[in-house]
Parts: sequence; structure tokens; C-alpha cells
Amino acid sequence: MLKKGFLHPDKAIKYLKPNIVRKLRINRNKPPKPSNDSINYFEKRIYSQNGEDGIIEYIFSVIGTTNKFFVEFGADNGKKCNTRYLREKKGWDGLLMDPRNDNPPFIKKEFVTAENVNNLFEKYGVPQNFDLLSIDVNGNDYHIWKAIKNYNPRVVVIEYNAQIPPNESRIIEYEPNFVWNGTDYFGASLLALVKLGKSKDYTLVGCDNDGINAFFIKDEFLNDKIKIKDINDLYRYPQFGEFVKGIYRGHPKGNRKMIEI
Repeated sequence: MLKKGFLHPDKAIKYLKPNIVRKLRINRNKPPKPSNDSINYFEKRIYSQNGEDGIIEYIFSVIGTTNKFFVEFGADNGKKCNTRYLREKKGWDGLLMDPRNDNPPFIKKEFVTAENVNNLFEKYGVPQNFDLLSIDVNGNDYHIWKAIKNYNPRVVVIEYNAQIPPNESRIIEYEPNFVWNGTDYFGASLLALVKLGKSKDYTLVGCDNDGINAFFIKDEFLNDKIKIKDINDLYRYPQFGEFVKGIYRGHPKGNRKMIEI
């Protein structure tokens, strides 16, 4: 219990000089401590970039698996991705794609676009109904998910642009050959993805605490063990980029504006 007259650190920040905030590295947008009904409570990093390994494992412990088949594109070299833990430790199989030239043999060299994604699924024998889809291409993520037809992953993990507030619905203009330049011009806001998910019968169940990936479950597989919350409660601020006055600023500002939808 705080003593009378004691000012809570979160409120004290605004009275501190900027240089003190920098030295103390006080994070104004630090993710809240997760309750045990939040997917963030189960975050665990084994091979994933952030806590995705634990979140994915928890989700499937609740909804179960069918064929243990995954599709992941934007897998880089496969060492740090969302499906390595499933493939190496949990007996899953699936399709990994990335446009790199130095991929190991189990990763197919493909540049995924909205025009070719369905053909690639057919080319590599992806079943129409499978367990997990992970999209992280640093750009056209929204457009590619939108373009997928006649394939029904039970869970979708997709990168969102956490630098856009959860009350704004924005996406980048679609360019098939888009390559991210390291700025804040990429992907889609969380709200834009929530709208797209609803149109495909998916519900947002959370975001990882680093503000990188959003997790969606097909509506028919939701149950009372997954608590559905408002987007404002599920959104996570970026925990990356330059740290200025107690806030991670994310990627540097680009010179292009995103489209409001």
C-alpha cells in the first residue's frame, strides 16, 4: 500500500525532467500486466521473434488442432519465425515461403502477392482447411489476406502497424512489388485488420506485447476459454524503435501517407 502523500511513479513521470526520464528509461506505454484470461499471459519465446510461440501453443491447447498444418510466409531463413517450434517440437508440417536467395531447402523461394497467393497454395498442396496461417511480409499483409479465397485457416497471425492508433483504419496502397523501406509506411492498422477479419468471420483475440502481431481465430472455433475484449484493450503500443521521452517511437516516419478505409 502506498504511503499517504506518495506519488505513483506513473503519475510522477510528467514532473521529471526529460533527461531523467531517459536515464531511468521509464516506458510510458509499457504493456499492462496480463491477467490469466489474456493470451499475453502465455507469451513465450523459443524460436519466435517475440512471445508468439507461447500464444500460438495456448490458442491450440484451447481450440484443439485438426491436421497440424501451417502456412507461413515472410519466414526469413526459418530460424526465428512463428512455426519453427511447431515444426521441430510439436509434430506439425506445412509450407514456408520467403523471397530470400539463401533459404534452406525446406523454405520455398516465393515472393507472395495478392495475385499469386491462391495459386501458390494450390502449387504446394495446401489443404483447404488447415490450422495456422502466419503472414509477415512487412507491407502487403492486409491485401494478401484479403485475396485468399477458398482456404480456411482456423487461426491467423498477421503483422499490424502499431504506430497507428486503434481507432484509425488505415492501409498502404497496394503495389504487387512493394518492398518495405524501414519506415512507418507498411502494412495495416489493427482496426483495418479487425474489419477485414470480420468480413472473413474471424475475431481478434489479442496482440503480442511488443506490438508486432495480431491473433485472429475463426469464429466457429471460439469458446468461453478465449475472452473476447474491445480492440482498445487488445491493442499494444510499439515496443521498438527510438526511445524518446518515455515512449518507443517505432519505425522512422516515411514520406508516404496511408489510405483510410
